[in-house]
Amino acid sequence: MTNALDLIDAAIADLESKLNLIPGASLPTTKGPGRGSEKKEPKREKKGNKNDGKKKEKGGGTGRQAKPKNVPANVNQPDICKLEFKVGQITKVWVHPDADKLYCEEIECGEEKPRQIASGLRPHYSLQEMEGRRLLVVSNLKTKKLAGFPSAGMVLCAAETKEDGTEKVEFVEPPEGAKLGEIITFEGLPPPEPFSGAQVEKKKVFQACVEGMKTTDDSCAAWNGHTFMTTAGPCKSSTIKNGAMR
Repeated sequence: MTNALDLIDAAIADLESKLNLIPGASLPTTKGPGRGSEKKEPKREKKGNKNDGKKKEKGGGTGRQAKPKNVPANVNQPDICKLEFKVGQITKVWVHPDADKLYCEEIECGEEKPRQIASGLRPHYSLQEMEGRRLLVVSNLKTKKLAGFPSAGMVLCAAETKEDGTEKVEFVEPPEGAKLGEIITFEGLPPPEPFSGAQVEKKKVFQACVEGMKTTDDSCAAWNGHTFMTTAGPCKSSTIKNGAMR
């Protein structure tokens, strides 16, 4: 009589032959709908900034070019070339409210806005004589307060002592054809390379030049004999000859 177990073994063998399985091998398994069967969605790429991957430009990435480094001062040039003198014209003038000798002026020097300068000229010029006056401005001096008024430079004058002991003062004036803002050159000297205001103060450049600044026999402004020049001609005082300039 056939054993039940024999019948089961025969059924298994028949099934293995139909499925082309190796006798005694385990049946293949399929993964169910567990975690391993979940489809992974592709990661979405984050939208980057349009400028990602690009090097930022200097100046905060605004497209502005970085400021050039300061050019070293030319210390070997003559002292007078370290100063900057500009052709200017007074466009507004008023009496300083707290100083007996000072005028306050706005002077057009061909810059973005007029310079404000205080000058101790009240003993020498009336308010009317100051208005519209063409003159020279020492334009690379540090701004300093004179009786509380911030003065961005100084005006250049010639002076002499009269017989009675009083002082006569006159503006050093450019010729009529000189344009406002023109920078003064010096006859026989290289083009000026002006120092910064801080350098002028630290090196005491103006003080070093004062002794050599005098008017000539024909009232021309000069430094050690080198005439102050514009493209329209020399700068002069009205009448003062061989007078100190300051």
